[in-house]
Amino acid sequence: MEYQLLTGATGLLGRYLVRDLVMEDVPLAVLVRRSRRQTPCERIESLIRTWEEKLGTTLNRPHVVEGDISQPGLGLSSDDTAWVKENCGAMIHNAASLQFISTSKESEPWRSNVQGTKYAIDFCHETNIEQFHHVSTSYTCGLRRGRILESELDVGQELGNDYERSKVQAEQMVRSAGFSKTPTIFRPAIIVGDSRTGWTTTFHNFYVILQIADTLNRQRGEPDVTGRTNVSDIQLNVDGTERKNFVPVDWVSAVMSHILTHPDLYGETYHLTPRCPITTRQLRDSVESVTKIYGLNFYGAGEVKEVKSEFEELFREHMRVYDSYWRDDPVFDSTNTRRAAPHLPCPHIDLSMLNHLSRAAIDMKFRWNDPVVKQNDHVCV
Repeated sequence: MEYQLLTGATGLLGRYLVRDLVMEDVPLAVLVRRSRRQTPCERIESLIRTWEEKLGTTLNRPHVVEGDISQPGLGLSSDDTAWVKENCGAMIHNAASLQFISTSKESEPWRSNVQGTKYAIDFCHETNIEQFHHVSTSYTCGLRRGRILESELDVGQELGNDYERSKVQAEQMVRSAGFSKTPTIFRPAIIVGDSRTGWTTTFHNFYVILQIADTLNRQRGEPDVTGRTNVSDIQLNVDGTERKNFVPVDWVSAVMSHILTHPDLYGETYHLTPRCPITTRQLRDSVESVTKIYGLNFYGAGEVKEVKSEFEELFREHMRVYDSYWRDDPVFDSTNTRRAAPHLPCPHIDLSMLNHLSRAAIDMKFRWNDPVVKQNDHVCV
């Protein structure tokens, strides 16, 4: 059986895909960069050991090739390129930058999301890989309203940030790349932690507000008679009704893995979006409940409010990069996804689930490190 070559294996979604595909006995190869402290083999061995500890079982190791999506030929050696050409029949292109704002077209997110996708496509053509699976985002819809179909991409919509612009361009490149087999496109919404354990390795999106609130509460240390800290001098630039589409990483990986192991489902575009979105008011309520603060109110989306305290200035400064993120979401059609995986409904993220995810992140102190693997203490396939 031919291998599937996965990029972005060490990210949050990538490590779940590694777990789920390995457990399905899918022949898997992973393209991994060398980090400052670890070789690609050590990074994957660390990741696998994390899963083995959590699952209480032994997992097979994927084949590791050292590379970098920002380099021509994905930075592979001639030997690794030859191995891929001989053994791999598909690529799962999952690597991406989540950076919202760029300084130039040579910086992130353009470097990873556009140039990296171009290099991935070129590499597939060079190695005769004709089955391409691409992880895009449901937010290629930009600032559109109403119902967004899985069949739609560029309909002249305005885009909210450089991340969205780069992902639209990347998906357009994949669609026009000339593969003999129609690419499969996955468009997840906002990925959060595990629906069962709350575990995550990245702390973007709503975790930013949570971490700032947790930090401010501990710094101020001024609980009143309620046992909570009053933060009414800090306001959110939303009105509380904005809908956001959060999806647990374990569900996204489960649906993707199901589709990736069923070739009859290839060649479609899949919105990996929830049945019911949450609101910014629910997000606020969860943050207040878990961090033991109160008074975090709204002053209206798009409104300008005078900053009256150093704490509010700090909060606003950290949130400014996410201004476009908190807009009201449209409705995402997910007909293809529901047809492909009717047995895998998306877990509903309500206030209870948000509290669960939030407590897990706080318990982790908003960071995660895999176990350290020593130089001679790992297996590299």
